[in-house]
Amino acid sequence: MIPKNFFGTRRGIISTGVIIGALAAVLQYLGNPKNMGICVACMERDIAGALGLHRADVVQYIRLEIVGFVLGALLAALIFRELRFRGGSSPLVRFILGVFAMIGALVFLGCPWRALLRLAGGDGNAILGLAGLTAGVGIGVLFLKSGYNLGRSSRTSPVVGWILPVFMLFLLFLSITRPPFIFWSEKGPGSQHAPFLFSLAAGLIVGFIAQRSRFCTMGAIRDMILFRDSHLFSGIVALTVTALIINLFLGQFKAGFANQPIAHTAHIWNFLGMVLAGLAFTLAGGCPGRQLILSGEGDGDASVFVLGMIFGAGFSHNFTLASSPKGPGPFGPIAVITGLIICLLFGFLLKTKESHH
Repeated sequence: MIPKNFFGTRRGIISTGVIIGALAAVLQYLGNPKNMGICVACMERDIAGALGLHRADVVQYIRLEIVGFVLGALLAALIFRELRFRGGSSPLVRFILGVFAMIGALVFLGCPWRALLRLAGGDGNAILGLAGLTAGVGIGVLFLKSGYNLGRSSRTSPVVGWILPVFMLFLLFLSITRPPFIFWSEKGPGSQHAPFLFSLAAGLIVGFIAQRSRFCTMGAIRDMILFRDSHLFSGIVALTVTALIINLFLGQFKAGFANQPIAHTAHIWNFLGMVLAGLAFTLAGGCPGRQLILSGEGDGDASVFVLGMIFGAGFSHNFTLASSPKGPGPFGPIAVITGLIICLLFGFLLKTKESHH
């Protein structure tokens, strides 16, 4: 018998990491793009493309894993009575943080989960990304220590909490009916996907267990820096090791820096892109996976961050900020520097009165 709070234990968080790592490796084997079994940023970017928010025809697809994350978390929250409708904690700031988190992630080409999965696939460029992520979270932690705060979220109408889950159900409906106004890639990463039902089921499973375990890459690094607490960190180690083992078994491991799938070797921008993403995640209170899970629990502020990321994906591709295997887009570096300046300003300026020393 699994105890009710099993996923809250050390064994529970490790089990969560193992399941996510295994599902990601298998999703890749079944058709998802290489080293991208699960990538929240890339998948939200593909959804933005499917909805016509950008017209990069190689990255347009409604990724059912994202739909599953939110609905799986919603299911867990309903079963364990953790559905709490809340919001009103600087939503516009959170939207902007979502935009810059996506810009940083698309300059690196991956969210924190994909950085771990790229490492597990042998992509050395992921080391730069993970170093940048750690640096970004570290800067964010300094702001948290000095009183940075987006203000208290408060109980709000259920309407606020239901908006993103209902939007995900709408995406599921569009995915089933495939109306002519939705864009579907016929080539490139957007045309590569695991079977419909497996993608949805994998998303639901990950959403459910991530809600129970509070799995979060940004939180894992933050807790290690702030409290020397390795609880969440053990989950991301488990994810990486599991994906590595399965990749070796399935012949999906290829060590090196050059010619890695959906990756580039512009080391400084791999690093700085993830510094921006890590800082934005920390200031917003969670990595992109965690924000989806919180959205499923009724957190309207997390939903605003998610919508910011989807908007940021459209913006990145429309204004040639996103990277490609050739390297950063023409305006990607400028956008990263701009994002870092704005996030640093938020960190310095957004402090609660009582925490000034």
